[in-house]
Amino acid sequence: MRTKLPGIVLAVGLGLAAIFLAGFTPSFLNSYLLALLIGMFLAPQVNKISQLDAGISLSSSKLLEWSVVLLAFSMDYKAIGAIGVKDFAVIILVIFVVLLATYYLSKVLSCPGKTSWLIGIGTAICGSSAVAALAPKIKADKEDVAISLASVNLLGSLGMVLLPLWFQFYPLLEKEMAFLIGTSLHSVGNVAGAGFSVSEDVGQLALVYKMARVALLSPALLFMVWLDSRKSNAQKFRFQLPWYLIVFIVISILVSFFPLPAILLKGSETIGKIILTIAMAAIGLKVDVFRLLKAGQRGLLFALIVFGLQISLLLFFNH
Repeated sequence: MRTKLPGIVLAVGLGLAAIFLAGFTPSFLNSYLLALLIGMFLAPQVNKISQLDAGISLSSSKLLEWSVVLLAFSMDYKAIGAIGVKDFAVIILVIFVVLLATYYLSKVLSCPGKTSWLIGIGTAICGSSAVAALAPKIKADKEDVAISLASVNLLGSLGMVLLPLWFQFYPLLEKEMAFLIGTSLHSVGNVAGAGFSVSEDVGQLALVYKMARVALLSPALLFMVWLDSRKSNAQKFRFQLPWYLIVFIVISILVSFFPLPAILLKGSETIGKIILTIAMAAIGLKVDVFRLLKAGQRGLLFALIVFGLQISLLLFFNH
């Protein structure tokens, strides 16, 4: 543990600094992305100090898994009942079409590494959190995670600005606007920003749609893990869930249907976000910036295609 402590302390310090600084930055620059950028900026200097490697590696892998476990405390499957069977069926259909398209387009477009998989689930479900949940299982490189986070955060932020602007020229019913915002934008923050900029009612309903979508993170992860298992074991198919996804599913079911103290739920969610931010700082410290810049253009193009497909499907079903 003594050999790992210096790297862990550095990652924790950078993560906490990112959380503090995020309070003074625009909404699109959340603590996760800020921690990643700080880590990437310092990576060339830090990588020269071999004593930090073990602790940084531990922080970038194990903390990511624990953040997924704690993320489960913010799940709520009861949100599904608040939107109706028809709308929920559309959400399921669009999510799994996007994930299937991700699987096949990744082969056609030669997106680097596992970037396409992470972008696909980040676009389909809930941005950074979904990326973090899938990354350890499919053994994504640090550059894959960095490209995916940058892409989904950028497009989510653009969507947060452009969708309300689009509604000014092509107005829809309040429910239709809420549906489109809640079922398309990447993070909860993106949905809240876009929805409440239209109206209070649109913002509230858009968050309900978003929560129903987030509640599908577990089956979406299972689906992607299944696809990855098939790809990895072409001759002999074996489906095996990692420990953190099993715990995630159990906790998410528990908190959705059994009353737990509010302080436990809020505390676990907050700690999970802190741990995820620290993990992102550690990932940034392991990223090769030059390789990232070279591969990032293809990742962003892939993200645009997947996001465009998702928006197109939702517009089709919204009329």
